[in-house]
Amino acid sequence: MNEVVARSTFLEKLGNRGEQFCKPFDHLSDTFFFVKDIDSRMIFASTPLLNRLGMEREEEIIGKTDDCYFPRHVAQGFVRDDRQVIASQIPLINRLESWYGSDRVLDWFVTCKYPVFGQDGRVIGIMGTVSSYEGKQQAFRSHAAISPVVDLVRREYAGDLTVESLADFADVSVRQLQRRFQSAFGIGVKDFIIRTRIRAACAALIGSSDPIAKIAVDAGFCDQSALTVQFRRHIGQTPAAFRRENRSLS
Repeated sequence: MNEVVARSTFLEKLGNRGEQFCKPFDHLSDTFFFVKDIDSRMIFASTPLLNRLGMEREEEIIGKTDDCYFPRHVAQGFVRDDRQVIASQIPLINRLESWYGSDRVLDWFVTCKYPVFGQDGRVIGIMGTVSSYEGKQQAFRSHAAISPVVDLVRREYAGDLTVESLADFADVSVRQLQRRFQSAFGIGVKDFIIRTRIRAACAALIGSSDPIAKIAVDAGFCDQSALTVQFRRHIGQTPAAFRRENRSLS
């Protein structure tokens, strides 16, 4: 029996039992595996993913979409990436995105997405993994300047960070740092700083009763107006609207 026949025979025997491929991921607590159909509806999910989203049984998530579990701006970003993978048929590797940490606060995670092909060769959905940034730092070893810069921004996001100062910190040119961020994460350095500050502001808007003006300054923005501008650009609503919407969901 040659390799092609062996594979065909195996797939025929597999039938509709594809869910068993989730099992290896059930024991990887820091990696979350999923399969979605072409409309971004969940088909399979590993046990750690279910638990992170507050569910116990896979039946609870089948057919659901990201906007059932994530803030609108986060879910829209996930779906955009899904559409990109489906349309291009090219995997999306090590994309930096917001996802829920163990404390249910959005944090940086690393996502990989791959097209899933049907028997006729057409794309029928996607499958992928979500891993904590800390757990995936090995994946960025080829980008030697990235990890220390990312760690610095995550720690000191409220400080006076510029692309130039971060390039000096990494001992590379501004152009090199920009290129490496774009290659590793699909975004530039300045955008990474802004997104990190917005993430911090989101956590404070949901988890505290502090005035928005204070949250803006604590997150590294010069004032509430600057936070609002970036919030509208990246999230599509004001900080006040975001706070109301997410508190009503909790």
